[in-house]
Amino acid sequence: MAIVPVSQIKLGDRINEDVVTRLGNVLLQKGKTISQRELDVLRAFMIHSISIQSTVDAAKPLEEEELTSNNVESEKMVLFQKDFDDTVSKMKKMFALADAGAPMPVLEIRTQLETLVTNLDQYNILTFTNKRAALADYLYNNSIMVALSSFMLARWYGLPQKDWTQVAMAGLLHDIGNVRVDPAILNKTSKLMAHELEEMKKHTVIGYNILKSVTGLNEGVKLTALQHHEKEDGTGYPLGLKGDKIHIYAKIVAVADIFHAMTSNRKYKDAQSPYLVLEQLQTESFGKLDPLVVQTFIDKVTSFHNGTVVRLNNDSIGEIVFTDSKHPTRPMVNVEGRIINLASERTMFIQEVIKP
Repeated sequence: MAIVPVSQIKLGDRINEDVVTRLGNVLLQKGKTISQRELDVLRAFMIHSISIQSTVDAAKPLEEEELTSNNVESEKMVLFQKDFDDTVSKMKKMFALADAGAPMPVLEIRTQLETLVTNLDQYNILTFTNKRAALADYLYNNSIMVALSSFMLARWYGLPQKDWTQVAMAGLLHDIGNVRVDPAILNKTSKLMAHELEEMKKHTVIGYNILKSVTGLNEGVKLTALQHHEKEDGTGYPLGLKGDKIHIYAKIVAVADIFHAMTSNRKYKDAQSPYLVLEQLQTESFGKLDPLVVQTFIDKVTSFHNGTVVRLNNDSIGEIVFTDSKHPTRPMVNVEGRIINLASERTMFIQEVIKP
Protein backbone atom coordinates (compact mmCIF):
# COMPACT_ATOMS: atom_id res chain seq x y z
CA MET A 1 0.00 0.00 0.00
CA ALA A 2 1.21 3.53 -0.78
CA ILE A 3 -0.29 6.99 -0.28
CA VAL A 4 0.20 8.69 -3.63
CA PRO A 5 -0.49 12.31 -4.65
CA VAL A 6 -3.22 12.48 -7.27
CA SER A 7 -0.76 14.28 -9.57
CA GLN A 8 1.43 11.13 -9.58
CA ILE A 9 -1.29 8.52 -10.06
CA LYS A 10 -0.98 6.48 -13.24
CA LEU A 11 -3.75 5.12 -15.40
CA GLY A 12 -4.24 1.48 -14.45
CA ASP A 13 -3.37 1.97 -10.74
CA ARG A 14 -5.80 0.28 -8.37
CA ILE A 15 -7.36 1.99 -5.35
CA ASN A 16 -6.49 0.34 -2.05
CA GLU A 17 -9.03 2.08 0.21
CA ASP A 18 -12.37 3.76 -0.44
CA VAL A 19 -11.94 7.41 -1.46
CA VAL A 20 -14.35 9.52 0.59
CA THR A 21 -15.56 13.07 -0.09
CA ARG A 22 -15.58 15.84 2.51
CA LEU A 23 -19.21 15.01 3.23
CA GLY A 24 -18.38 11.40 3.96
CA ASN A 25 -19.77 9.88 0.76
CA VAL A 26 -17.81 7.18 -1.03
CA LEU A 27 -16.51 8.71 -4.25
CA LEU A 28 -14.50 5.75 -5.56
CA GLN A 29 -14.52 2.25 -4.12
CA LYS A 30 -11.62 0.07 -3.08
CA GLY A 31 -10.39 -2.10 -5.95
CA LYS A 32 -11.38 0.43 -8.63
CA THR A 33 -8.89 0.71 -11.48
CA ILE A 34 -7.95 4.29 -12.31
CA SER A 35 -8.99 5.55 -15.74
CA GLN A 36 -9.03 9.11 -17.05
CA ARG A 37 -12.56 9.59 -15.76
CA GLU A 38 -11.55 8.61 -12.21
CA LEU A 39 -8.65 11.07 -12.39
CA ASP A 40 -11.02 13.83 -13.49
CA VAL A 41 -13.36 13.04 -10.61
CA LEU A 42 -10.52 13.08 -8.07
CA ARG A 43 -9.30 16.45 -9.30
CA ALA A 44 -12.80 17.92 -9.40
CA PHE A 45 -13.31 16.99 -5.74
CA MET A 46 -9.88 18.35 -4.82
CA ILE A 47 -8.68 15.00 -3.49
CA HIS A 48 -4.95 15.51 -2.93
CA SER A 49 -3.81 11.94 -2.32
CA ILE A 50 -5.24 8.43 -2.13
CA SER A 51 -4.13 4.96 -1.13
CA ILE A 52 -2.91 2.97 -4.13
CA GLN A 53 -1.97 -0.69 -4.11
CA SER A 54 1.76 -1.24 -4.38
CA THR A 55 3.17 -3.57 -7.00
CA VAL A 56 3.31 -6.32 -4.39
CA ASP A 57 -0.23 -5.62 -3.18
CA ALA A 58 -1.53 -5.45 -6.72
CA ALA A 59 -0.14 -8.88 -7.39
CA LYS A 60 -2.10 -10.28 -4.45
CA PRO A 61 -5.62 -11.47 -5.15
CA LEU A 62 -8.54 -9.51 -3.75
CA GLU A 63 -10.33 -11.00 -0.81
CA GLU A 64 -12.53 -13.86 -1.96
CA GLU A 65 -15.81 -12.11 -1.14
CA GLU A 66 -14.82 -8.88 -2.91
CA LEU A 67 -13.42 -10.75 -5.90
CA THR A 68 -16.62 -12.75 -6.22
CA SER A 69 -18.78 -9.61 -6.01
CA ASN A 70 -16.72 -7.75 -8.63
CA ASN A 71 -16.71 -10.75 -10.94
CA VAL A 72 -20.47 -11.23 -10.62
CA GLU A 73 -21.20 -7.59 -11.47
CA SER A 74 -18.75 -7.63 -14.37
CA GLU A 75 -20.17 -10.87 -15.72
CA LYS A 76 -23.74 -9.55 -15.45
CA MET A 77 -22.84 -6.45 -17.47
CA VAL A 78 -21.11 -8.55 -20.11
CA LEU A 79 -24.17 -10.82 -20.29
CA PHE A 80 -26.50 -7.84 -20.52
CA GLN A 81 -24.51 -6.31 -23.37
CA LYS A 82 -24.40 -9.64 -25.21
CA ASP A 83 -28.15 -10.11 -24.75
CA PHE A 84 -28.72 -6.54 -25.96
CA ASP A 85 -26.65 -7.18 -29.10
CA ASP A 86 -28.50 -10.46 -29.69
CA THR A 87 -31.81 -8.62 -29.37
CA VAL A 88 -30.69 -6.08 -32.01
CA SER A 89 -29.89 -8.96 -34.38
CA LYS A 90 -33.27 -10.61 -33.79
CA MET A 91 -35.06 -7.29 -34.22
CA LYS A 92 -33.44 -6.78 -37.63
CA LYS A 93 -34.63 -10.23 -38.66
CA MET A 94 -38.14 -9.64 -37.35
CA PHE A 95 -38.54 -6.23 -38.98
CA ALA A 96 -37.30 -7.61 -42.30
CA LEU A 97 -39.91 -10.37 -42.14
CA ALA A 98 -42.60 -7.81 -41.24
CA ASP A 99 -41.62 -5.70 -44.26
CA ALA A 100 -41.88 -8.76 -46.49
CA GLY A 101 -45.27 -9.73 -45.05
CA ALA A 102 -43.87 -13.01 -43.76
CA PRO A 103 -44.78 -14.62 -40.40
CA MET A 104 -42.89 -13.04 -37.52
CA PRO A 105 -41.15 -15.11 -34.79
CA VAL A 106 -43.03 -13.48 -31.89
CA LEU A 107 -42.21 -16.22 -29.38
CA GLU A 108 -38.51 -16.01 -30.25
CA ILE A 109 -38.31 -12.24 -29.76
CA ARG A 110 -40.38 -12.39 -26.56
CA THR A 111 -38.07 -15.07 -25.15
CA GLN A 112 -35.08 -12.91 -26.09
CA LEU A 113 -36.65 -9.90 -24.38
CA GLU A 114 -37.33 -11.90 -21.22
CA THR A 115 -33.69 -12.99 -21.21
CA LEU A 116 -32.58 -9.38 -21.48
CA VAL A 117 -34.83 -8.38 -18.58
CA THR A 118 -33.18 -10.91 -16.25
CA ASN A 119 -30.20 -8.53 -15.99
CA LEU A 120 -32.29 -5.37 -15.89
CA ASP A 121 -30.35 -4.14 -12.86
CA GLN A 122 -27.51 -3.41 -15.34
CA TYR A 123 -29.75 -0.95 -17.21
CA ASN A 124 -29.97 2.64 -15.96
CA ILE A 125 -32.43 4.75 -17.95
CA LEU A 126 -30.43 7.96 -17.51
CA THR A 127 -26.97 6.58 -18.15
CA PHE A 128 -27.17 3.52 -20.41
CA THR A 129 -26.00 3.84 -23.99
CA ASN A 130 -25.20 1.02 -26.34
CA LYS A 131 -21.66 2.11 -27.19
CA ARG A 132 -21.48 -0.39 -30.04
CA ALA A 133 -24.62 0.95 -31.71
CA ALA A 134 -24.34 2.30 -35.25
CA LEU A 135 -26.47 5.31 -36.18
CA ALA A 136 -27.97 3.20 -38.95
CA ASP A 137 -29.34 0.86 -36.27
CA TYR A 138 -31.13 3.64 -34.36
CA LEU A 139 -34.59 2.13 -34.95
CA TYR A 140 -33.64 -1.18 -33.33
CA ASN A 141 -31.60 0.22 -30.44
CA ASN A 142 -34.24 2.82 -29.64
CA SER A 143 -36.99 0.21 -29.69
CA ILE A 144 -35.10 -2.00 -27.24
CA MET A 145 -34.40 0.87 -24.83
CA VAL A 146 -38.04 1.96 -25.06
CA ALA A 147 -39.03 -1.63 -24.28
CA LEU A 148 -36.80 -1.82 -21.19
CA SER A 149 -37.84 1.61 -19.93
CA SER A 150 -41.51 0.78 -20.54
CA PHE A 151 -41.12 -2.43 -18.53
CA MET A 152 -39.73 -0.44 -15.60
CA LEU A 153 -42.33 2.32 -15.94
CA ALA A 154 -45.18 -0.21 -16.00
CA ARG A 155 -43.84 -1.67 -12.76
CA TRP A 156 -43.41 1.76 -11.14
CA TYR A 157 -46.86 2.86 -12.30
CA GLY A 158 -48.41 -0.10 -10.52
CA LEU A 159 -49.64 -2.23 -13.42
CA PRO A 160 -50.07 -5.93 -12.55
CA GLN A 161 -46.96 -8.05 -13.10
CA LYS A 162 -48.66 -9.92 -15.95
CA ASP A 163 -48.61 -6.67 -17.94
CA TRP A 164 -44.92 -5.80 -17.54
CA THR A 165 -43.60 -8.02 -20.35
CA GLN A 166 -46.56 -7.15 -22.55
CA VAL A 167 -45.81 -3.44 -22.14
CA ALA A 168 -42.16 -4.17 -22.97
CA MET A 169 -43.30 -5.97 -26.13
CA ALA A 170 -45.42 -2.92 -26.97
CA GLY A 171 -42.31 -0.76 -26.63
CA LEU A 172 -40.27 -3.16 -28.73
CA LEU A 173 -42.78 -3.15 -31.61
CA HIS A 174 -44.30 0.34 -31.41
CA ASP A 175 -42.33 1.63 -34.42
CA ILE A 176 -42.50 -1.50 -36.58
CA GLY A 177 -44.53 0.44 -39.15
CA ASN A 178 -41.39 2.40 -40.04
CA VAL A 179 -40.16 -0.59 -42.05
CA ARG A 180 -42.55 0.51 -44.82
CA VAL A 181 -41.85 4.24 -44.66
CA ASP A 182 -39.70 5.66 -47.45
CA PRO A 183 -36.08 5.51 -46.13
CA ALA A 184 -35.41 8.92 -47.72
CA ILE A 185 -38.05 10.39 -45.41
CA LEU A 186 -37.11 8.28 -42.41
CA ASN A 187 -33.44 9.32 -42.62
CA LYS A 188 -33.87 12.91 -43.78
CA THR A 189 -31.56 15.24 -41.84
CA SER A 190 -33.53 18.45 -42.48
CA LYS A 191 -37.06 19.45 -41.52
CA LEU A 192 -39.75 17.35 -43.18
CA MET A 193 -42.03 18.96 -45.75
CA ALA A 194 -45.77 18.80 -45.02
CA HIS A 195 -46.37 15.88 -47.40
CA GLU A 196 -43.34 14.03 -45.97
CA LEU A 197 -44.65 14.49 -42.44
CA GLU A 198 -47.99 13.04 -43.46
CA GLU A 199 -46.19 10.08 -45.01
CA MET A 200 -44.20 9.57 -41.79
CA LYS A 201 -47.37 9.63 -39.69
CA LYS A 202 -48.66 6.62 -41.60
CA HIS A 203 -46.24 4.35 -39.69
CA THR A 204 -48.81 4.10 -36.88
CA VAL A 205 -51.54 2.62 -39.07
CA ILE A 206 -49.01 0.52 -40.98
CA GLY A 207 -47.67 -0.88 -37.72
CA TYR A 208 -51.12 -1.77 -36.46
CA ASN A 209 -51.99 -3.49 -39.74
CA ILE A 210 -48.76 -5.52 -39.52
CA LEU A 211 -49.52 -6.65 -35.97
CA LYS A 212 -53.31 -6.95 -35.91
CA SER A 213 -53.45 -10.55 -37.13
CA VAL A 214 -50.28 -11.72 -35.36
CA THR A 215 -50.99 -14.38 -32.77
CA GLY A 216 -49.14 -14.26 -29.45
CA LEU A 217 -49.59 -10.51 -28.98
CA ASN A 218 -52.34 -9.04 -26.83
CA GLU A 219 -54.54 -6.18 -28.02
CA GLY A 220 -52.63 -3.60 -25.96
CA VAL A 221 -49.42 -4.34 -27.85
CA LYS A 222 -51.17 -3.93 -31.19
CA LEU A 223 -52.97 -0.75 -30.15
CA THR A 224 -49.71 0.78 -28.95
CA ALA A 225 -48.34 0.66 -32.49
CA LEU A 226 -51.44 2.61 -33.55
CA GLN A 227 -51.81 4.99 -30.59
CA HIS A 228 -48.34 5.94 -29.31
CA HIS A 229 -48.58 9.37 -30.97
CA GLU A 230 -52.07 10.14 -29.66
CA LYS A 231 -52.33 13.00 -27.13
CA GLU A 232 -54.48 13.47 -24.05
CA ASP A 233 -56.14 16.57 -25.54
CA GLY A 234 -56.97 14.91 -28.85
CA THR A 235 -54.30 16.71 -30.90
CA GLY A 236 -52.33 13.54 -31.71
CA TYR A 237 -52.57 11.12 -34.61
CA PRO A 238 -53.79 9.08 -36.43
CA LEU A 239 -57.29 9.15 -34.85
CA GLY A 240 -57.21 12.19 -32.56
CA LEU A 241 -58.14 10.10 -29.53
CA LYS A 242 -58.46 11.69 -26.09
CA GLY A 243 -57.66 10.61 -22.53
CA ASP A 244 -59.22 7.29 -21.55
CA LYS A 245 -59.64 6.28 -25.20
CA ILE A 246 -55.86 5.78 -25.37
CA HIS A 247 -54.62 2.40 -24.12
CA ILE A 248 -52.45 2.58 -20.99
CA TYR A 249 -49.69 0.64 -22.79
CA ALA A 250 -49.56 3.39 -25.43
CA LYS A 251 -49.42 6.11 -22.75
CA ILE A 252 -46.45 4.42 -21.06
CA VAL A 253 -44.59 3.72 -24.30
CA ALA A 254 -45.16 7.31 -25.50
CA VAL A 255 -43.27 8.73 -22.51
CA ALA A 256 -40.36 6.28 -22.87
CA ASP A 257 -40.25 6.84 -26.64
CA ILE A 258 -40.07 10.65 -26.39
CA PHE A 259 -37.38 10.45 -23.70
CA HIS A 260 -35.12 8.09 -25.66
CA ALA A 261 -35.67 9.86 -28.99
CA MET A 262 -34.45 13.12 -27.44
CA THR A 263 -31.52 11.65 -25.50
CA SER A 264 -30.10 9.55 -28.36
CA ASN A 265 -27.69 10.59 -31.09
CA ARG A 266 -29.39 10.76 -34.48
CA LYS A 267 -28.10 11.44 -37.96
CA TYR A 268 -29.59 14.93 -37.83
CA LYS A 269 -29.05 15.89 -34.17
CA ASP A 270 -26.93 15.20 -31.11
CA ALA A 271 -28.30 13.73 -27.91
CA GLN A 272 -29.72 16.16 -25.36
CA SER A 273 -29.06 16.14 -21.61
CA PRO A 274 -31.41 13.59 -20.01
CA TYR A 275 -32.20 16.05 -17.22
CA LEU A 276 -33.22 18.77 -19.68
CA VAL A 277 -35.39 16.26 -21.51
CA LEU A 278 -37.09 15.31 -18.24
CA GLU A 279 -37.81 18.99 -17.63
CA GLN A 280 -39.29 19.33 -21.10
CA LEU A 281 -41.45 16.27 -20.47
CA GLN A 282 -42.68 17.89 -17.29
CA THR A 283 -43.42 21.34 -18.71
CA GLU A 284 -44.18 20.87 -22.40
CA SER A 285 -46.25 17.70 -22.11
CA PHE A 286 -49.04 19.39 -20.12
CA GLY A 287 -52.27 18.23 -21.69
CA LYS A 288 -50.38 16.04 -24.15
CA LEU A 289 -49.12 13.06 -22.14
CA ASP A 290 -50.71 11.32 -19.16
CA PRO A 291 -49.54 13.47 -16.21
CA LEU A 292 -49.39 10.60 -13.71
CA VAL A 293 -47.29 8.47 -16.08
CA VAL A 294 -44.93 11.41 -16.71
CA GLN A 295 -44.58 12.26 -13.02
CA THR A 296 -43.99 8.62 -12.08
CA PHE A 297 -41.25 8.39 -14.70
CA ILE A 298 -39.52 11.60 -13.58
CA ASP A 299 -39.74 10.80 -9.87
CA LYS A 300 -38.29 7.31 -10.29
CA VAL A 301 -35.44 8.02 -12.70
CA THR A 302 -34.24 10.98 -10.62
CA SER A 303 -34.41 9.17 -7.28
CA PHE A 304 -30.62 9.03 -6.92
CA HIS A 305 -29.22 8.97 -3.43
CA ASN A 306 -27.12 11.81 -2.07
CA GLY A 307 -23.52 11.40 -3.22
CA THR A 308 -24.38 10.67 -6.84
CA VAL A 309 -21.59 12.15 -8.98
CA VAL A 310 -22.72 14.33 -11.90
CA ARG A 311 -21.22 16.57 -14.57
CA LEU A 312 -22.87 19.95 -15.08
CA ASN A 313 -23.23 21.77 -18.40
CA ASN A 314 -20.16 23.91 -17.62
CA ASP A 315 -18.11 20.67 -17.30
CA SER A 316 -17.69 21.00 -13.53
CA ILE A 317 -18.10 17.77 -11.58
CA GLY A 318 -19.96 17.57 -8.29
CA GLU A 319 -22.09 15.39 -6.08
CA ILE A 320 -25.80 15.62 -5.34
CA VAL A 321 -26.34 16.61 -1.70
CA PHE A 322 -30.10 17.23 -1.62
CA THR A 323 -33.06 16.71 -3.93
CA ASP A 324 -36.28 18.66 -3.42
CA SER A 325 -39.29 16.58 -4.45
CA LYS A 326 -40.76 19.74 -6.02
CA HIS A 327 -37.73 20.05 -8.32
CA PRO A 328 -36.57 16.44 -8.92
CA THR A 329 -34.46 17.35 -11.98
CA ARG A 330 -32.74 20.25 -10.21
CA PRO A 331 -31.06 19.06 -7.00
CA MET A 332 -28.42 20.84 -4.94
CA VAL A 333 -24.93 19.90 -6.11
CA ASN A 334 -21.66 20.31 -4.20
CA VAL A 335 -18.91 21.46 -6.57
CA GLU A 336 -15.55 21.86 -4.83
CA GLY A 337 -17.21 22.93 -1.58
CA ARG A 338 -19.69 25.30 -3.22
CA ILE A 339 -23.36 24.31 -3.06
CA ILE A 340 -25.13 25.04 -6.34
CA ASN A 341 -28.92 25.05 -6.16
CA LEU A 342 -29.93 24.16 -9.71
CA ALA A 343 -33.54 25.07 -8.92
CA SER A 344 -32.53 28.73 -8.64
CA GLU A 345 -29.49 28.80 -10.94
CA ARG A 346 -31.51 28.06 -14.07
CA THR A 347 -28.68 28.50 -16.57
CA MET A 348 -27.00 25.40 -15.14
CA PHE A 349 -28.17 21.82 -15.38
CA ILE A 350 -26.95 18.25 -15.06
CA GLN A 351 -25.39 17.15 -18.34
CA GLU A 352 -24.39 13.63 -17.33
CA VAL A 353 -24.60 11.20 -14.43
CA ILE A 354 -21.08 9.87 -13.86
CA LYS A 355 -21.54 7.64 -10.83
CA PRO A 356 -25.12 6.73 -9.76
